[in-house]
This record gives sequence, C-alpha cells and structure tokens, in this order.
Amino acid sequence: MNLNLFLKEMRFNRVSLLVWMAIITILITITMSVYPTFLENQSKVMGMISLVPKGALEFKGISNIADLNSVLGFYAANNVIYMMVLGSIFAMVLSCNILLKEEYNKTAEYLLTRPVTRSEVFLSKLGVVLLQIFLLNLVATLAGFLVMKFALKEMFSVSAFLILSVYTFLLNLLFGATGLFLSTLVKKPRPITTLGIGLVLVLYFLFTISKITENASGLGYLSPFKYVSTNVMDKAYKLCSWNLLYFSGISLLLLSISYFRYKRRDIYT
Repeated sequence: MNLNLFLKEMRFNRVSLLVWMAIITILITITMSVYPTFLENQSKVMGMISLVPKGALEFKGISNIADLNSVLGFYAANNVIYMMVLGSIFAMVLSCNILLKEEYNKTAEYLLTRPVTRSEVFLSKLGVVLLQIFLLNLVATLAGFLVMKFALKEMFSVSAFLILSVYTFLLNLLFGATGLFLSTLVKKPRPITTLGIGLVLVLYFLFTISKITENASGLGYLSPFKYVSTNVMDKAYKLCSWNLLYFSGISLLLLSISYFRYKRRDIYT
C-alpha cells in the first residue's frame, strides 16, 4: 500500500462519505423519534399491522408483531433498511469507480509513471474502500445506539444490536468487493455508477419478491440480502457461521480476482 495515494483518495472521497453519514444518521434519528408515538397508539397501530400479509412483515424482519413493542425490534424493522440498501449503494458507488476514474479522467499515465506499482495502487484504493465502508457503518451503529440508549432511554440487548450491525457491515463489504470486480471487467474506461446502483436494487428486488411471494421464495438465495438475519428478538439470535462463510468467502474471492485482473489489464492513458 502507498500511504500518499491512500491519503489522497481518502481526501478526494471525504465529502461523499460525510454526506452519506449525515443522510443515514438523520434517517435513523427521525425514524426512531416515532417510537414513543408508536407506543402511545399501540393498539391502533397493531390493529393495522395485523392486516399486513405475513410475508410483507417477514420482509421487514418482523417474525412476531409483538417484537415492535421493543425498541430494538422497532429499530431492526425500520432502520436496518438504510444500511442494507443505502449502505450497499454507497459501497457500490465508491468501489465501482475508484479504480476506473484514473482512466476516464486521463490521470492513469501520470499515476503509473510515479514510483508506485499496480499492486500498491490496487491495495491503496482497496484500503480506502474498506475504511470508508467501516466508518459509515460505525457512524450508523453509533447513531442507532445513542438514540436508543440515551434519547429514548430504553433497555435492549446490546449484543443483538452489535450482531445486526456486523451483518450489515459484511453485506456492504460484499458489495464493495463486487464493485471493484465489476470495474476490472470494463473494457473501455467509463463511469459505471448506474450499473452498480442497478445491481444493488435488482438484488434487493429479488429479495423482496422472495419474502412476499411464497412461490418465488427460492429467488432469495440469489441475493446477498437473504443472508442478513434481522430477527433480533430471537433468544438464539447470533452470527450464523454459514452466513459468515458466505459473506467472507465471496468477498475474498471477488477481491482476489479483481487484484489479479487489475495487475494484468490494459490501462487506458
């Protein structure tokens, strides 16, 4: 890794990171501010929710309507979507273009004539992707924790909350690895932001269909969203070893392929 290149990329992408942090923090705060009102009108709201199909509730991560009475159950049902979808879009947008921008901005020749190897370029930019995804997840996790613990002053399982946060972090990392992989497949240098966002939305759509349509439940296994467990109120809730293997295995595979493809690809200057 080249420290100067790493710091340069961190500075270049810092505004985007701060904007995404602000958006997700605001959404979490606004959503959780509704929780006291939800409790005050519990009977009316529960009556309305009971009319919602079971599949639609499971899609929201609600296996039992009573889970919404807990602040953590309410958080999982209403806020995890921000880090699952918005966090994944952030990871995709960042990783899809961090390698390619040197080519379509015509700065690749300048970069590669400096005393840095392709391995250093790739690893430096990979370090930026990993750190920024981690920072986004860290801020979102802190926002959720602080709102529930100090603003709402509710008791909840911190371990279950952290496990849920780890799942969304691993999901975002997987999409970050996917973005880097896609960028090494592009033959002509051009922004592929739309492609990355589209892939996230398509995979989330497949996950949604699998949850609300019983006949299409098998489609869920094609989507990484399927492997994020949000059933935080289950006493046996934990990090599933198979899910961890899925996220870590695919991410490492995509990163390894991306690394070797980048070292061998023709760089447009």
